[in-house]
Parts: sequence; C-alpha cells; structure tokens
Amino acid sequence: MIRRRSTPWIHRSSRTVMAAIAAIGVVETAYLTIAKFTTGSVICPTSGCDKVLNSPYATAFGVVPLSLLGCLAYLAIAILAFAPKAVNPDTNKALNSQLQNWTWQGLFVITSAMVILSSYLMYLMVFEIQELCIYCVSSAVFSLALFVLVLVGREWEDIGQLLFTGIVVVMVSSIGALGLYNSVNAPPTTISTPGEAPPVVTTISGPAEMALARHLRQIGAKEYGAYWCPHCHDQKMLFGKEAAKFVDYVECDPKGKNSRSELCQAASANIKGFPTWEINGQFYSGTQSLDKLAELSGYSGPRNFQK
Repeated sequence: MIRRRSTPWIHRSSRTVMAAIAAIGVVETAYLTIAKFTTGSVICPTSGCDKVLNSPYATAFGVVPLSLLGCLAYLAIAILAFAPKAVNPDTNKALNSQLQNWTWQGLFVITSAMVILSSYLMYLMVFEIQELCIYCVSSAVFSLALFVLVLVGREWEDIGQLLFTGIVVVMVSSIGALGLYNSVNAPPTTISTPGEAPPVVTTISGPAEMALARHLRQIGAKEYGAYWCPHCHDQKMLFGKEAAKFVDYVECDPKGKNSRSELCQAASANIKGFPTWEINGQFYSGTQSLDKLAELSGYSGPRNFQK
C-alpha cells in the first residue's frame, strides 16, 4: 500500500495567512489615505509619520497618494488569496486548479513589486526624508512577509519561469521607482512667459546648497521677489546657479519673466519687501543666509555652504 504524502501545513495555511496580513495592510493604508486627504496628520508616537505622509515623496507624480496604491495592492492580494475558495474542488476540480495556478502567479507578481517599492520607500525614509514612520516600516514588513509566504506556500514546478517573471517585475518596479524619485527631484517646471529677465546667476552650487534647495522645495517654501531687486539676486548667488533652479522662486512684478504676481497679491499682507521667504506658514523679509534658512526650515543635511 502506497502511503500518500501529507501536505505541509504551510501549503494548507499560506493563503489564509496572506489574506489576514493583507486585511491588516488594507486597514493601515486606508487610514493613511484618509488622513492624507483630510487632516494630513496621523496618530504616531513621533512626528516622523506626519513628515513622511506630507512629503512630496508620498504621492505619485504629485497626484495619487502612495498609500492608496498600497491599499489597492493589499486588497488585490486578499482577493487573490481567497479566490480559489470560491470554487468547490470536489465539483469543479479543473476550474479550481486553474484558479490556484493563476492566483499564485498574480500573488508572486504583486508581492515582488511591493518588496521593491517598499525598499525604495525605506531608502527615502532613511536617506532623503530622514524621519521614522512606523506605518511605513510595518508595511515593508508586511510586504516582505507576503513575498516569503508566496515563495514557500506552494511547490513551484517551473523555477526558471518563476525567476524570469521575477526579473521582469524587478526591472519594471525599479524603473517605476526611479521615475517617482526623478519626478520629485527634477527642477520645477514653469510655463515660460515673456518679460524682463533677472540678472544671470554666476556662482556654482556645492552639494550642501543643492541639498538645502531640494529640502526647501520639498517642504513647500517660497521666495517672493522681483527681477529688478538686487537683494533677490544676492539670495540666488548664495545658492548658486544649479541650486537656485530648485528654489520655488515667485516673480512678483507683472513685467518680470514667468511672473506669478497673483501669488504675491494673495500673500501681499505678509510681503514687506523683496525678497520675502515663506517657510512653514511664516514669512521672513530680506536676504537670508543659508544657515538661517536651514535653521528656519528644519534642514538637517550638510551645512558646509560655500558662502
């Protein structure tokens, strides 16, 4: 008599465990998405969660919150994990077997992509935003756990096909992550309009100037000025020509090139002269040293400024 080999418990329970983890992920990311669209604040033991949630890296191309994409991914995993249970294997074995194969492939693709994107988000949190978000860390752990469960939750017969699929997913996900990163770190684009141009900035930016300029842009800081203002030109010279492109400079004179005078009119009660900086809702008049801007904006990067 041939004794049938018993099914390993991980193969029997992997889909249930994945569905449970995905359900927790749906709740967490749904909470973050609602907070993003409403108060912009979440319950967290540190201020890092709010800073990460409201950073420019928290949205895809400035429009779709990454937490919403994560919520959809977790929801898809939960559906795929339970899909075969909707078909009785005793009455429709062929369809159940097809669902098993198709959903495992889908689970592998989605969890692989989530691991790559979670790694990208961890990099941003540690090296770019430099704040700790417990929700982001827990989501990364969930993604890794789901990926491991997919790998060990069944016997994969065609390992070569699995590796090929994994390579494709890694490439596509990496390109997507790079696109998201560049969309935030590229110099801001403006609609070019005719008008008087300010003097050319001739100084060269160093790494510290570039880092500060990116930080100011990320927190939404603005510099209000005018093309004819010598102090505005002095401020740009402190940054250097490369870093000055990242600063959100608002031309207030309607005759100036790329004028955004309507923004200046809206803030006119707080603009006493040029340049005027708007940082975290506060206004500061006059040319500011880069060290002062770093202090006012909460910048924590290198401060070996050249000027």
